[in-house]
Amino acid sequence: MEAQRNRPKSGQINIVLNDNKRVAAHNKKKVHYMEHNPFKEIDSHFSAFVGMNKFKKTIQEIYATAIISQKRKESGLKAGNQVLHMLFKGNPGTGKTTVARKLAKLYFDMNLLSKGHFIEAERADLVGEYIGQTAQKTRAIIQKALGGVLFIDEAYSLARGGEKDFGKEAIDTLVKQMEDHHSDFVLILAGYPYEMERFLQLNPGLKSRFPFILNFDDYEVDELMEIAKQMASEKEYNLTKEAEWELRNHLFKQVQEGSRNFANARYVRNVIEHAIRMQAVRLLERNRYHTEDLIQLTAQDLQIDQLTRISGQ
Repeated sequence: MEAQRNRPKSGQINIVLNDNKRVAAHNKKKVHYMEHNPFKEIDSHFSAFVGMNKFKKTIQEIYATAIISQKRKESGLKAGNQVLHMLFKGNPGTGKTTVARKLAKLYFDMNLLSKGHFIEAERADLVGEYIGQTAQKTRAIIQKALGGVLFIDEAYSLARGGEKDFGKEAIDTLVKQMEDHHSDFVLILAGYPYEMERFLQLNPGLKSRFPFILNFDDYEVDELMEIAKQMASEKEYNLTKEAEWELRNHLFKQVQEGSRNFANARYVRNVIEHAIRMQAVRLLERNRYHTEDLIQLTAQDLQIDQLTRISGQ
């Protein structure tokens, strides 16, 4: 029996026999399987976040567990609630607060939290000035946070007052409350890596209460440049090639110096906002410009020699 091969535009090979019957290659099902992305919804939430691969993988695990737990429940199997308390360790500008805010909304969308609101607190919101006030204040703010996320940055400040300080009482109250309300409440503590490690030693049961301890690493130069272009684009600006080159060199020096106070993405945001102001001054003084001029941020606008002073470093 004679046969010939035809390759249609789709790229699928059909075998055409002399009796005009076609036998399609059975690769369509495989292609469909490879294109399926069960984490598409999660990816869409964090597509604008540069780097953070470990964090994104953790969120995929939480999402997958939530979906499968629901399937187990529908099948009459046991399906417990996830404990989602987290501890973030990272330097300033590595995205800790931004991520915490995003998680509040995401967990609500995933039906893991009933309200999905976000409350940010500091030492003064938790620690009282006299006996009995601290526990009362801490419980009150947790009550407000139920159904959502309570975020405490620089959490180690709770323990800065020494033995006679009421900060330790706040920590002890947090430990108890996060256990009592773990099914509809997420506590996220954040701060510098070294200080957070010391903080975990203050209460024997503290570290075990956080199933997710995540490191927010400093951004690399390529990532900082991506963030810079992203920030500019969101405001409908773009950096000229010369501006990109100068900014990259400047950021490389900042990263190489390894300053503890380098503010990562926050520093980049300050640079872009300053460049926008300098561009406005430049164009206004020139009093003649086209639409393209309104969009472009030049090396002149960056004022590299002033960047350290601008950011307060």
